[in-house]
Amino acid sequence: MRKAQLIQSVFMALLLVGVSAANGQESFRDRQIDARFAAADKNQDGKLTLEEAQQGMPKVAANFDKIDTQKRGYVTLDQIKAAADR
Repeated sequence: MRKAQLIQSVFMALLLVGVSAANGQESFRDRQIDARFAAADKNQDGKLTLEEAQQGMPKVAANFDKIDTQKRGYVTLDQIKAAADR
């Protein structure tokens, strides 16, 4: 089951990168964030918990409290991109 989830996450990350590259509107950095987020989001709910961030996006985990401005216990892709813009 774990291997299947990993394959699905990698596939989703590659799909996101491909879609982003096809529309040409996102920066290389944003495409990397998209791919890493998709791979780290183990349950594919569009949110990263601290645990998911620690496993797949350590820089996000290190700044989790700063990114989770609403203190919900998770961060979204948009929040991560906004933090990267700062």
